[in-house]
Amino acid sequence: MRIVVSGTHGSGKSTLIADFHAAHPHYRVLGDPFEDLDLDDPSSEASFAAQLRLTAARLEATADATDVIAERGPLDFLAYLTALDRLGRSGGSLLARATQIVERSLATVDLVAVVPLDAARPIRVPAEEDPELREAMDDVLLELLDDLEQDGAVRRSLVITGDPVRRLQALSDAVR
Repeated sequence: MRIVVSGTHGSGKSTLIADFHAAHPHYRVLGDPFEDLDLDDPSSEASFAAQLRLTAARLEATADATDVIAERGPLDFLAYLTALDRLGRSGGSLLARATQIVERSLATVDLVAVVPLDAARPIRVPAEEDPELREAMDDVLLELLDDLEQDGAVRRSLVITGDPVRRLQALSDAVR
């Protein structure tokens, strides 16, 4: 199964993927594209566009592989770009192209697992990690996922909440 774990920064994606990989070591992990790019401003439109291109290229390059789990997918970066637009921090000129990339990339994904922010189990981020953008992206991500599901662009999705043990169980159950 080809899985993308999506969510805003500081939502618990990395922990879930590490736990999942420990339980399912045969899965190939595609790490967060942010870690592979040298970005001047991690919250800029250009940064999110670069990460979108990289994550889409990774999914395309591994399209023939099974048992892949990716930390973040193109949908994440469409959500960030949309959130920037809603916050008045961009011109929105990249949204149409980003949407095309997302729709093409989702054809190679079996499951989009979204880890939303959880008020019952908050993960605090420092102010330099832009909490306003984090919240806005979280809201947009769920809206976009719903829209793409209705359009038939997402094969299967799962919103994963709860403590780390419950999150792992939910994802493990979904791949069975």
